[in-house]
Amino acid sequence: MNLFASLSRQAKRSPNHTALALGTQALLSYADLAQQAMQLGAGLRAMGLKEGARVALFLPNSPAYFVILYACWAVGLVAVPINAKLHPRELDWILENCDAQLCFVSRDGGGPQRATTACMVVDSPEYLQRCAHNASTHYTPAHAAELAWLFYTSGTTGTPKGAMLTHQQLHHMIQAYYADIDPLDTSDSILHAAPLSHGSGLYGLAHLSAGSRNVIPTAGGFDADEVFELLHCTPNLSFFAAPTMVLRLLGHAKASPSPNLKTLIYGGAPMYLVDTLRAVDLFGPHLYNLYGQGESPMTITGLSQQHHTLAAHASHPERLTTCGQPRHGVAVRVVDAQGHDLAPHQIGEIITRSDCVMSGYWNNPSASASAIKDDWLYTGDLGSLDTAGYLKLQDRAKDLIISGGSNIYPREVEEVLLKHPAVSECAVIGIPDTMWGEAVVAFVVCHAGEAAPQSTSLETLCLENIARFKRPKHYRFVTALPKNNYGKVLKTELRTQFEATYNKQNT
Repeated sequence: MNLFASLSRQAKRSPNHTALALGTQALLSYADLAQQAMQLGAGLRAMGLKEGARVALFLPNSPAYFVILYACWAVGLVAVPINAKLHPRELDWILENCDAQLCFVSRDGGGPQRATTACMVVDSPEYLQRCAHNASTHYTPAHAAELAWLFYTSGTTGTPKGAMLTHQQLHHMIQAYYADIDPLDTSDSILHAAPLSHGSGLYGLAHLSAGSRNVIPTAGGFDADEVFELLHCTPNLSFFAAPTMVLRLLGHAKASPSPNLKTLIYGGAPMYLVDTLRAVDLFGPHLYNLYGQGESPMTITGLSQQHHTLAAHASHPERLTTCGQPRHGVAVRVVDAQGHDLAPHQIGEIITRSDCVMSGYWNNPSASASAIKDDWLYTGDLGSLDTAGYLKLQDRAKDLIISGGSNIYPREVEEVLLKHPAVSECAVIGIPDTMWGEAVVAFVVCHAGEAAPQSTSLETLCLENIARFKRPKHYRFVTALPKNNYGKVLKTELRTQFEATYNKQNT
């Protein structure tokens, strides 16, 4: 099913029900959202955008986000949501890679430097004019098998890759939400405190397809004060949160149980058992842990609300360290380097197959062939399955760092640090961090005779080239990096070195 068709159906079923709200203020009904999306879509096609053209959204969370998404889908365009925290150079790379013809930006945010991509500021006179365009001209919505969402996710070298998600694949994701997490209807709401460019936006589709209320925080993103305030006054409220967000809620002065909480879905990074138990104590039987990727959007395994509350069960603590069992209609295996299934509790690469799995990577056939083999998606993540089919993530392949729910690839940070004239070699690793999941640490070797640069100069260099959240939190200046016989840096030894010096300094 085309995603706009789902919205159009709800506009007929519940025309006056609130589709989008800003905090406690209702903004657009379902009839208004569908009409505004059709008008904006017609306005975009009147600009000369042809069917299949890519339209980027470089925006913080706002009600306009969903208007633009469904406007694209109403007239056969492809949406490209992009993390609003990215550096302009990273943004430009994505826009060039997908050949985006238009990029929506906010009035206060940054924008692309790429001259061949037109920009439109949300709520500008031009935007409002396009939203009021005459929608009498008929445009054919995309077929279910056609591209809907290009989800850019970092590749093994740190270069982003666009996972191609069709309307049909996203529809299967929506159905899996209803089957595994929650059935939804017009009495439900979802709070978008996490970025709409990622998990929260994807799960917003499930709520809009069911006629539920989508609530955008007035802060535009995560604010613990506002989360608890909205929990206090919004019945049947669900939201997606990275573990760092959950930890901030647990430590907040207003932290208290809420009878209005329906489900708190957490994922994107591991959460320590002690923190999961604290969250269960505070939020009660309303937690759902998911494991997914952009390549299989939010839909690989899940640990249900029930499994979070079976405290009397002998395996309860062990189960809470897993990310659950395969989702509805999803197959999961753990295999060795030859693709052979491993026995329970043996660690290997996690692979998955379902109707949610992407069609491939945009304009990257070699990466697509490497990721999808015989219809199985090779996730690049390492884990193990127990005898009951519960999946435990053991490590991230390719040295991926996950900090605050965001992916950071060491190579892209290393390449920036090597731009400094005093730096000869460097290696970036992730170390455990109770707040962020992992923190970025850079080991730096200077050229002979060069003094170690100030950390502030390296910080400035990073901020000029990559997103703020990717910069190292710690620097260690060393005379050499440990390497094997093939010259490969032994990052396991670097982690051991850091932990030893860190523990010594803090004892």
